[in-house]
Amino acid sequence: MKSVVSYPDRGKFGKSSYRGNCSGRLIQDLIEQYKLDSLSDYMVGSGTTEDVCRAMNIPGTFLDLNRGFDMMTMDIPERAENLFWHPPYGSMIVYSDHMYSAKDIISRYGFDPRVNDLSRAKDWDDFVRKMNYCCLKQYASLEKGGRMFVLMGDWKKNGVLHSMLCDIAKPGTLEQIIIKMQHNCVSDQRTYGSNNFVPIVHEYLMVLRKDAAVIIPICLPTKRKMDMRDSLSATWRDVVAAVMEDSRKPLTLTDIYEQVSGHKKCKANPNWRAKVRQTLYINNVFKRSGDAWTLAAA
Repeated sequence: MKSVVSYPDRGKFGKSSYRGNCSGRLIQDLIEQYKLDSLSDYMVGSGTTEDVCRAMNIPGTFLDLNRGFDMMTMDIPERAENLFWHPPYGSMIVYSDHMYSAKDIISRYGFDPRVNDLSRAKDWDDFVRKMNYCCLKQYASLEKGGRMFVLMGDWKKNGVLHSMLCDIAKPGTLEQIIIKMQHNCVSDQRTYGSNNFVPIVHEYLMVLRKDAAVIIPICLPTKRKMDMRDSLSATWRDVVAAVMEDSRKPLTLTDIYEQVSGHKKCKANPNWRAKVRQTLYINNVFKRSGDAWTLAAA
């Protein structure tokens, strides 16, 4: 394998009609590259991982919501040596009651798969929370020395890029990220009206290795809001410009003082009022009209 892989022929693994499933060729290559003696998949979907392992005579445990296993509420039944996980991509493709019947699962197993179906999360933040719970739960079930292979992607909705790679928890040792090219997607047939839209034609395969049993490193992405007026790395030019952009009207010196007063940028400089005045006069991005200041036209 190399850091970029491509499988135009998905192979005869799983069901090609089950939307979102990956090429079994990838799983074959992972087994060969990492010399895996076993591989389990607890969101096996249409059974791609199971089919590959059966063909290569590799043992594993294969579970899914459509087989009566709810990862959000049920215990993982083993200590696995290696895991493959291909979670849903948010609500891009809804699985319960689309790819399989929820009524059938209720009848067979006594629970409604729609309740904890990750593809039915109420929004992106809810999906990320559930995705990371499942990620850490599976990693915890790994034996020391084992690997967890996570195949994931990005998708766009209403002009916003949702990146699983950016938002997913990363426990253990991040051993490798492999780019997998996508083929034969439903989106390939679509025409996009916006010239700014860049179609996504790849996925990510993250390889996590479990080098420690109890104390493990973990990267947990967090999102925070930053006030430019509290940023010590932003220049005074950028802080004052931000205040003007936010107000959308000319500001007097008094107005600007009121907007920045009390924030960390001012607390770090006892002569901040003089600095604001200097900033306005020496930067050509600002324009004075009478007693008020605006941003100069670009």
